[in-house]
Amino acid sequence: MVFRGGVSRLVLAAAFGMGLTGSAMAEDEIIIGGALSLTGVQAPLDEAGLKGAEVAVKALNDQGGLLGKKIKLINIDGKSDPVTVGNNAINVIDQGAELVIAPCDFDFGGPASREAQNANIVGISTCASDPLYSSWSLGDKQFTLSMWNTAMGATAAEYAFKERGWKSAYVVTDQFIAYTKSLSKYFTQHFKDLGGEVVLEDAYTQGAQDFSAQLARLQALPEKPDVIFISSYMPDLGTIIRAIREVGITTPIMGGDSYDDPSLFEALGERFGNEIYFVGHTWMGAEAHPDMGKFIELYKAQHGSEPDTSFVATGWDTVMLMAQAVKIAGSTDGAAVAKALEENEFDLLTGKLSYSNAELGHQPNKSAALIGISGGKPSFLGWRRAESQPAP
Repeated sequence: MVFRGGVSRLVLAAAFGMGLTGSAMAEDEIIIGGALSLTGVQAPLDEAGLKGAEVAVKALNDQGGLLGKKIKLINIDGKSDPVTVGNNAINVIDQGAELVIAPCDFDFGGPASREAQNANIVGISTCASDPLYSSWSLGDKQFTLSMWNTAMGATAAEYAFKERGWKSAYVVTDQFIAYTKSLSKYFTQHFKDLGGEVVLEDAYTQGAQDFSAQLARLQALPEKPDVIFISSYMPDLGTIIRAIREVGITTPIMGGDSYDDPSLFEALGERFGNEIYFVGHTWMGAEAHPDMGKFIELYKAQHGSEPDTSFVATGWDTVMLMAQAVKIAGSTDGAAVAKALEENEFDLLTGKLSYSNAELGHQPNKSAALIGISGGKPSFLGWRRAESQPAP
């Protein structure tokens, strides 16, 4: 981790040989509670995050725990239902949780962070990116590990317009949740601010599994757009892209971190998985972070296979971020941990991260990973940071 005061220390050093304390692990515990969804539409994001979090907890405990105490992770399946998520957060807090891991989305994760705020403890979503995931709406002890969609959308827009020279865009927005709606909103806004033209803004609703009407409107455009921006997620995202490619449209397609899903790569395959780009959290290779290889080794040892999505890294980073903030604070006190998060910069597998103060929303200051898909396989195109971004 990198402290603004000038002292450097890798966050991963705690897991790879240094430990967070020099003392032996005490008998008492620090409980981290979670309401991550292992079933339902949210499961592909949350289950991966939970697996990464489990690796982080084991790694920390193997090196002595935190503040001389063993860390215990308790997660109760949120079932992709906001009410269940909120009730489960209450349950783990009642079981003694001093920190809360919330699902990777505002709609599903917000209830967990609200309960954490009610209990005056810090809650962190593994990857919620809608700007609603802020201290403004959730409270002064609530954070998200992810960049906001202001940054995700702006990064995509700048790559399209500045790096690739794409001047016109067709935008499709899935209307189901806040994430998909705000991502395309900020892409569209920034693309226009850069001088691009959005030739058509179209809508889709997750679950429809029918893109024929939108496809007809796309084909009827007098001029083919330079890029297609689709803000959706699986399983329908695969259906949408296949529908576009099956009629011979080869226009580049862009999106956000929901594209980082192995089921999408499988659905598209070598035939349809080309000229696709998305902004995500990291890349599961040493190109993204020098300690990524060490994390992958630990993950394989614990789960028996290599990670197939970067969302496992968001779970690891969420626990490591909590651990470093608790170490700085010297306790799990909510106000002290929140202060530590606000006042320091953290070097994570998902990039360097700092936050604004609560009055400014706990806005994350973070780079984004740019990923390309060719022949149905993803590849790392490098880190990007938008030169500017829309106001939330």
